[in-house]
Amino acid sequence: MRKIKDLRPLKVEQEKLYVINQLKLPFQLEWLELDSYRKVAQAIKEMVVRGAPLIGIVGAYGFAIGIKEILLKGGGSDTDVLNTLKNTRPTAINLFWALDRMWRKYEKLQKEGKNPEETVKALFREAHKIEMEDYHANKSIGGFGQVLLPEKGGILTHCNTGALATSGWGTALGVIRSAYQEGKNITVYVDETRPYLQGARLTAWELSYEGIPHFLITDSSAGFLMKKGLVDAVIVGADRITANGDVANKIGTYALSVLAKEHKIPFYVAAPTSTFDLDTESGEHIPIEERPEEEVKTCGGKPVAPEETPAINYSFDITPASNITAIITEKGVISPVNRETITKMLKYRGI
Repeated sequence: MRKIKDLRPLKVEQEKLYVINQLKLPFQLEWLELDSYRKVAQAIKEMVVRGAPLIGIVGAYGFAIGIKEILLKGGGSDTDVLNTLKNTRPTAINLFWALDRMWRKYEKLQKEGKNPEETVKALFREAHKIEMEDYHANKSIGGFGQVLLPEKGGILTHCNTGALATSGWGTALGVIRSAYQEGKNITVYVDETRPYLQGARLTAWELSYEGIPHFLITDSSAGFLMKKGLVDAVIVGADRITANGDVANKIGTYALSVLAKEHKIPFYVAAPTSTFDLDTESGEHIPIEERPEEEVKTCGGKPVAPEETPAINYSFDITPASNITAIITEKGVISPVNRETITKMLKYRGI
C-alpha cells in the first residue's frame, strides 16, 4: 500500500477560520483568515474556496462566526447572516444543506435558553461535525469507488474534486487517491476545465503533491483520447443530484458523459449523500449559475478575446441519469441510476 499525504484545505484555531486561497494556486500556497461572515460569503462568491462539499463546510463555519459577531459583539441579525451566506452561489446544494442544519441547531439552542458563549461554542462544534462527517464520507467514497477502477489504465477527471474541494481526501479525486494508495497502476488525464482552470491549477497540483502519474489535457482533447483507447473510465464529482439521478456539475461534464457513452466507457459520479436534492424532481429544475463573461474573455488575468465580443458563461451543466454508469456515495454504489435505486439506497441507509 502506497503512502498518501493528508491535505486539508481549512483549519480552525480559537474559533478563527483559515482557508487556502485557491485563487493563488498552484504558484502560491496562501492561508487566509476569514474573521467575519461577510468575508466568508465573499470568499465563497469569488471562488477563494470552491467545491460543493467545501462550500457547505465553510458556510457552516461562516454561520457560527456570524452568530458570534451578533451575540458577542452586537449589531446585525441572525437572518442576515443566514441569507448573506445563502446568496453566494445558487447551484451546489451542500451549501444550503449545511446552513439549514446550522440554523436548526441555532434554533434549538435558543429554545434551550443557552447563553451567548454556550451558543457560539455549540455552533462551532456543529460546524466541526459537518467537516469531519464529510472527511470520513470521502474516505468511504474512495473505498467503494476504487474497486470500480481497473488495476491498470487511464482515468479521466474533470474540474477539481479532491482535498481542495472538500474537507480533505476528496470525492472523485478521492477515489483516484484510494486506488493509487491500494497500488493500482493508473494514469490520470486531467481536463484543464476552462474558464477557471480548476483542473490545470488545482487537480494537477494535488496529483503532483501526491506523486500520482498524470497528464494535463485541453478540454477538447477528451474525445480523441477516448478514441485512441487511453481512457478506461471517467469519474467526476457533483454539485447537486436530483431525485431521478440527474447531476449538476462543472460545465463540460455533460459533454464528457456523451463522449463516454459513445465510446462505451464507464462514467462514474462520486458525491456524498449531502449532495442529493430529493425535493427537486429532475435536472431541468436546478438553478444554473451564470458567472461574469470576463472569466471567459480572459485567461490568467489577460484578455484573450475582443473587448466588444459578448460571452456566455454557465458555470454548470446537467448530465442525465441515463448517461451515468453509477453514483458512488459514502453509503454504497448506486447502479443503475434512477429514482428507484436512489430511493432504495438512501432509505436503506436511513437517510
